[in-house]
Amino acid sequence: MEEFASWRANGRRHTHRGHQIFWRDGGGGAEDTLVCIHGFPTASWDWHAVWPGLCERFARVIAPDMIGYGWSAKPRHYDYTIGDQADIHENLLREQGVGRYHILAHDYGDTVTQELLARDAERRAAGDESLMIESVCLLNGGLFPEAHRPRLIQRLLASPLGPAVGVFGSERTFCHSLAAVFGPDTKPSDTEAHQFWLLWCSKHGKRNGHKLIRYMAERRKHRDRWVGALQQAQVPIRLIDGLLDPVSGAHMVHRYRELIPDPDVVELPRIGHYPQLEAPEETLTAFLEFHGNRVG
Repeated sequence: MEEFASWRANGRRHTHRGHQIFWRDGGGGAEDTLVCIHGFPTASWDWHAVWPGLCERFARVIAPDMIGYGWSAKPRHYDYTIGDQADIHENLLREQGVGRYHILAHDYGDTVTQELLARDAERRAAGDESLMIESVCLLNGGLFPEAHRPRLIQRLLASPLGPAVGVFGSERTFCHSLAAVFGPDTKPSDTEAHQFWLLWCSKHGKRNGHKLIRYMAERRKHRDRWVGALQQAQVPIRLIDGLLDPVSGAHMVHRYRELIPDPDVVELPRIGHYPQLEAPEETLTAFLEFHGNRVG
């Protein structure tokens, strides 16, 4: 737990719409700025296993906890949207004087990235180079709503029962549901599962689960914009996917190959939904190889 506590202790704060956003800042390498965008229902801590390798390569690595997640503010009366989460990243980058950046994203963060890509295309079309994406690497996530297979807990949170499910859900149920999306040989330890639970529960976060889960409906509503952003992207994109993920594994890769021109995919056959935690060395190698070959 010492490393977990250290991650929090070394965080920084950014103010978004009057709320405090936790973020980690690292780096020391020679190459550009990398932004790491986490998934649901966790936080920037998801990147800790690959963090040293990322910081060794990049001059700057930025990883926020999005609003409603981790150690960031979790306001009760708030409209949690993908667009707002994209605003957080863009505003933080501008505040830090970053004009060009690379993305490494996972799960819910993939959807935020799709919105950022759509905005990037709009800026390029308008000749606006004030904030530009240079590359994108995606890990498991619901890139296409028709290929997304939500877990029972996600469906319950999105139902009329959602408020009660979030508030009264137990640590045991939460950890069991989360472990189910990992590969059979790469399940989280009890300590790791407890850390996920702490991130979910801090600052009364459980009460907002039914609001955060609305991203699933947003994916359907904005499908054309967000899938189009991938299909028409003007930057290199790689997908690294754990094939045993029941939510967005092999079936999602199949759909990706159908819809994305010249798909660049790295498949991890024995890995589930969290490649950066289940296979950090393989994931880091695949990401850095992409950055060196297609981007560098």
